[in-house]
Amino acid sequence: MTVTVLLFASYAEALGASSLAVELVGDATVADVVAKVRARPGADRLPPMTLVAVNQQYADAASLVRDGDEVALIPPVAGG
Repeated sequence: MTVTVLLFASYAEALGASSLAVELVGDATVADVVAKVRARPGADRLPPMTLVAVNQQYADAASLVRDGDEVALIPPVAGG
């Protein structure tokens, strides 16, 4: 299956892209998606787990993903 991972701010800078196509097999979870992204060059700046939304709904690490899902990795933001 393929999911689209959306990257923002420092995550997009670290990976050099605002989105990635990630291939997964079987019953994959959000944690599997994050692990695949963290395995890419430049991803060493990403935390082990980050705030994630699947299809515009917040999701935890154990949430299942399906073929065609949109997974957004949301970096920490500072306000003022």
